[in-house]
Amino acid sequence: MFRRVVLLVWLSSFFVGSWTGVAISQGGAQSRILLCFGDSLTAGYGLAKPQAFPALLQQKIDAKAWNFKTINAGLSGETSAGGLRRIDRLLRQQVDVLLLELGVNDGLRGINPKTIYGNLQGIIDRTKRKYPQVEIIVAGMLVPPNFGRDYEAQFRDVFPRLAQANGAVLIPFLLQDVGGRPQLNLPDGIHPTAAGHQIVANNVWKVLQPVLQSLQ
Repeated sequence: MFRRVVLLVWLSSFFVGSWTGVAISQGGAQSRILLCFGDSLTAGYGLAKPQAFPALLQQKIDAKAWNFKTINAGLSGETSAGGLRRIDRLLRQQVDVLLLELGVNDGLRGINPKTIYGNLQGIIDRTKRKYPQVEIIVAGMLVPPNFGRDYEAQFRDVFPRLAQANGAVLIPFLLQDVGGRPQLNLPDGIHPTAAGHQIVANNVWKVLQPVLQSLQ
């Protein structure tokens, strides 16, 4: 029994150390955390993790020698409702910048834009309640007109309204210059290739860089 308790304590220490360790730089100083919270686009569906845009953002951060660590909390198939259920677990660790990339899976299913907005607002509310000084970045998305032009417009409007209501920064369209270009997407026509993620990372960096710089 004693050996079992010792083993459990050791395992707990190992996993806690592995998780919190991402927030410690090589110099031992506490790193600030950029949480990329999203779906398969953030996760880098079909690619190795280092090819997904969050890892590419970390490369840009490292090139600036800024003390930020990027956490890729993307989950393929995630919806805004799923994100709302999942966010509390991720908030156990300090979050300084939240990059919120969710909603497109809702849009592809025709979920009411008011529901999408409410779920995303809930994620922001919980994050701000835990970390009042957090910076929020909202990734704008588009959907094809499968459910009609009115739905398309209402969905598109969710993200700028969300950003404006929360004093957040908006990425107008995450997949700018990538969406609809076969050579930059996997055969499914939805998920970017490694080259596509390079462009996505640049789209994000244009908005993210000033936010991180202001926190230096």
